[in-house]
Amino acid sequence: MDSITQIAERIREQSGRVVMGLEDVTELLLVALLCEGHVILEGVPGTGKTLLARTFARSLALQYKRVQFTPDLMPADILGTNIFNFQKNEFILQKGPIFTEFLLADEINRTPPKTQAALLESMQERSVTIDGTSYRLSPLFLVVATQNPIEQEGTYPLPEAQLDRFLFKLQVGFPSEEQERAMVALHGHQTAMPDLDRLAVQPLIGREEILALRQAVSSLHLSDEMVAYIVSLVRTTRTNPNLLHGASPRSANMIATATRALAAIRGRAYAIPDDVKEIFLSALRHRVVMTPAAHIEGTNTDVILRQVLQSVPAPR
Repeated sequence: MDSITQIAERIREQSGRVVMGLEDVTELLLVALLCEGHVILEGVPGTGKTLLARTFARSLALQYKRVQFTPDLMPADILGTNIFNFQKNEFILQKGPIFTEFLLADEINRTPPKTQAALLESMQERSVTIDGTSYRLSPLFLVVATQNPIEQEGTYPLPEAQLDRFLFKLQVGFPSEEQERAMVALHGHQTAMPDLDRLAVQPLIGREEILALRQAVSSLHLSDEMVAYIVSLVRTTRTNPNLLHGASPRSANMIATATRALAAIRGRAYAIPDDVKEIFLSALRHRVVMTPAAHIEGTNTDVILRQVLQSVPAPR
């Protein structure tokens, strides 16, 4: 099996041929998969979020399903339901799209909280309960949810409890002019979703390799100094005057796990402070709540979290 660094580079290269300018986002999607985490992709329409998700799932041979979240979507539309079979005289489970490995929850904030909550058990425990019976999901189960940051009418913001179950909130911005030219040259002959077969997007690794990579990541060494650094950063968010609510203890565990994965992708058997700094904003921007005064001043969570990073000395 190739090293994690080589695999990550191949995935970034293949995704970069289809969706220009999102190589860093692709890398953090891989980090999330290796950490058994979930991801929110936030960006305006037309920035390639869905295409990136499809390309990433194909590159890792993951079973892919997409759900368009709408105001009338019900929990059973995601989880499934028991249907009575008159020929067999028994109920048979009609599985919903959640029974997959890569679930794209498109515009997740457009569906009411009752339906949003249907994802909680599956995200945390990799299982689904229907009519009192629990069903296990794939160990590779990954939720990637998309959100549009500029349109708030008719949306239902995710509650804090559900946001805290996402490892990363990644911001998908506009490409550079050069990247946008390359995109138009490649995809400018059609308006439909590009054909991944025509673009020669192939599975690069399989299920067993992903599980082996996870095992390697979990065994990577994290020194006591690094653990103390991560905990200090998280605890500092709870005392920052611009934050009404700081990050939870769960976030410290998630940062530690993601730090291990990023260090492995960088080709090291140990983590360094720069690994923490690289994922800190993505791991916490959705887990902290600003004070009303900070909102009035026009600041944002990324600015505040950068201040936290600067205020906590990194271990040498």
